[in-house]
Amino acid sequence: MSLRPVPVPETPETTARVARAAFPKGCLAMRVRNELGVLFQDADFAAAFPARGGPGLAPGMPAMVSVMQFAEQLTDRQAADAVRSRIDWKYLLGLELEDPGFPLLRPLRLPDTPG
Repeated sequence: MSLRPVPVPETPETTARVARAAFPKGCLAMRVRNELGVLFQDADFAAAFPARGGPGLAPGMPAMVSVMQFAEQLTDRQAADAVRSRIDWKYLLGLELEDPGFPLLRPLRLPDTPG
């Protein structure tokens, strides 16, 4: 599988506004985005992918999800649910509020362990 890097978008204005209203003092996910910016760009992983082949899953977002999953001690299912349902994670990942997230992270990990 090859990698076609996609830049991480800025946090959409609606997502940012709702997140600031929900967390006026901020929270871990918002602080990570605000203070550290985008930690993982797809291009950071380019050397791990061959130049030819079908497109692979862009690794930047799952990498950030894995960091937050570890920080919050979540299972794979809980992390996938957080991407789908939590405003602060959508803020961190630069997603629209309506974004459905992505499937469980289980296919990306071995063995199946929490966190």
